[in-house]
Amino acid sequence: MIRKIIIYSFFFVGTQFTAQAQQKAQLFPLSAVKLEDQLFLKAQQNNLKYILALEPDRLLAPFLKEAGLKPKAAMYGNWETSGLGGQTAGHYLSSLALMYAATGEPELLKRLDYMLNELALCQQKNANGYVGGVPDGLAMWADVAKGKLEVANFALNKKWVPWYNIHKLYAGLIDAYVIAQRPEAKQILVKLSDWCLNIIANLSDEQMQNMLRCEHGGMNEVLADVAAITGDDKYLVAAKRFSHQFILEPLLQQKDALTGLHANTQIPKVIGFMRIAELTQNDSWKNASKFFWETVVNNRSVVIGGNSVREHFNKTDDFAELIYHKEGPETCNSYNMLKLSKHLFQDQPQAGYLDFYEKTTYNHILASQHPEHGGFVYLTPMRAQHYRVYSKPELAFWCCVGTGIENHAKYGELIYAHQQNDVFVNLFIASTLHWKEKGLTLKQETKFPFQESSTLTLQLAKPQSFTLYIRKPYWVKSNQLAVLVNQKPVEAKLAANGYVAIKRNWKNNDKISLTLPMETQLESLPDHSSWVAFRHGPIVLASATSKQDLEGLIADDSRKGHIANGPLYSVADAPVLISEQKNFKPQLEIIDKDKLIFGAAKYIHQDKYKNLKLIPFFNLHDARYMLYWPVSSIQSLEENRKKWLAEEQKVLPLETATIDFVAPGEQQSEVDHAFEGQETENGLFRDRRFRATKAWFSYELKNENKQAKKLRVTYYGADVAKGLQIFVNDKMLQKVVLNGDKGEKFFDEEYIIPADILENAKSLKVKFVNTENARPVKVFFIRLLK
Repeated sequence: MIRKIIIYSFFFVGTQFTAQAQQKAQLFPLSAVKLEDQLFLKAQQNNLKYILALEPDRLLAPFLKEAGLKPKAAMYGNWETSGLGGQTAGHYLSSLALMYAATGEPELLKRLDYMLNELALCQQKNANGYVGGVPDGLAMWADVAKGKLEVANFALNKKWVPWYNIHKLYAGLIDAYVIAQRPEAKQILVKLSDWCLNIIANLSDEQMQNMLRCEHGGMNEVLADVAAITGDDKYLVAAKRFSHQFILEPLLQQKDALTGLHANTQIPKVIGFMRIAELTQNDSWKNASKFFWETVVNNRSVVIGGNSVREHFNKTDDFAELIYHKEGPETCNSYNMLKLSKHLFQDQPQAGYLDFYEKTTYNHILASQHPEHGGFVYLTPMRAQHYRVYSKPELAFWCCVGTGIENHAKYGELIYAHQQNDVFVNLFIASTLHWKEKGLTLKQETKFPFQESSTLTLQLAKPQSFTLYIRKPYWVKSNQLAVLVNQKPVEAKLAANGYVAIKRNWKNNDKISLTLPMETQLESLPDHSSWVAFRHGPIVLASATSKQDLEGLIADDSRKGHIANGPLYSVADAPVLISEQKNFKPQLEIIDKDKLIFGAAKYIHQDKYKNLKLIPFFNLHDARYMLYWPVSSIQSLEENRKKWLAEEQKVLPLETATIDFVAPGEQQSEVDHAFEGQETENGLFRDRRFRATKAWFSYELKNENKQAKKLRVTYYGADVAKGLQIFVNDKMLQKVVLNGDKGEKFFDEEYIIPADILENAKSLKVKFVNTENARPVKVFFIRLLK
């Protein structure tokens, strides 16, 4: 007999849901919050234009093709035709539902219904509950159901992250049902969930955990959501089976074992742990999720709230790679960290979760959308004087485009919350809350962050007694937060949760006035190295230094179009801040207080940079920029400059000479370079990822300008190899002999590529073959050099 979950209501992203136990804070529907802040309204409208520029039939084409139906339009390219067919459509469903709730635009609902109708037809044609755009998915899923599993960290049975792909559809269907209240979405969702349960029914726990080594998004989260929607805990059982113990176990022990892991593979798993914990009241899983949040936020995140370098978690005590590398924090990571923050806040309303939410929303999410054409940013370099690249609707279908069309649709989700009759004011964004059930309207008037105040006006059908919780931001000193009610001061006493709690019998037109003084501070990297960023209140300030060499500013549809591949400017030419103390309190010149424009001439060493202006990072686009600045005393400047150059020398000369490179064992890098192999494995060794094999593996490297001369490969000094061979375009390049005599360190070998191999070759297939079938030989990095 199937045991049913005890059902009652709570708000989940804006409407009623089911759960096993009452959450401690509830969100208002997006439709109940009207944005009036021009900054966020513009971003929302840009998002509307972007999603309306996408053609539903082209997004649906992979689903029709896989169902044996004739597509009504050609598939989009880029990631959609590189193995992730259909992943954008899932995000599109979510975005349509979110944007309709936020704006009421009828075209959005029309498109949502059309998408659902077409997906239902595909599901009906498949006849087993499945609907998806995974290429040749039916055969692949049939093998999975039989336990035939070939697993890598980015591939399952040679398909690019199929569970990750289909997770987007699950999430989109959930949003279409929960937010947009489309009953057909639930019908598709439940059938698809039953199909999933059938696929994994005969897999052992060991097989499941092996399969979960491949990136699978938040499959545990969405199945937990289905359990809550249906009240049937068979889906909750499946959600637990989709919980990756390799990640969960260290977190249960309060251990940070994240270094070197692909960051955005892990965050959705933890959201799932938290979602399951909510439904089962599992405190240990809640604590594991909280610990993950704390270690990522406090030890692994930069000033904009984002994390990762080349999509991976770097060492907590060494952020040099992030500072010098052009592939900075990934926007998807912040999308998911905000989602986790929301769940943690709902479970235990604490101001700290909203401090991070505010910081990341303004400085990463808002900054990741171009304010004019609405293009999205995948990676945000922290590197001095580098730049960002933006997407174009018909060309780019990266993961960060998918999360991007959701990000800018839901700015109203957490401005307010409630706990029974009590109301939380979490963010200082001009908006109006309509709580129809309580006959309450709360209007917030502010120009924050360009104004250090906010006014809340209550409109009530009748007097009501409740507590109004106002977040005391971390960036306001406790004795500087001023609160007036109807022009009379009230004591701004903090509750234990970090909020000012005002309890009284509220009347119609009661007015609460807040003073929120901001000051400019420096924020160091978590490793406390000599790089700092300027922050005014919660707003990160940065300087545009140049509009030169912005290659690929608007990305094409190439596999690496999301990376800012223009020239790297040396740190030797970067602006330097001079101070006797690294953590000095800056006294900036005020150029335009109303627009948050400042000058830092008295701190900048080089004359040519003294006129640089510091502006909000979310207003800085189409330019190279300084976000993190090196700081030094004048006496130590030359010594520090040598240190910075030495650190950079590990990156810059190679980057300049590099035509293409592969980071073996790193998901995106391997996918971008058409990885293939047999009897191969990847892993982490001394905080560096590797690929090893008993048979062979290969990559395709670009050589479009035909400049290649050498192949550079990184090994480990103590490794032994006798039978390793390297082939380029099926011709022998090198027999590799490693004697294990180079010690406990990494080292590089360079191999000259003969002219007959290079002749007219715009791409080079580099293949590593282990001829002795001995123990796997680890390869850590591969570069094609000029």
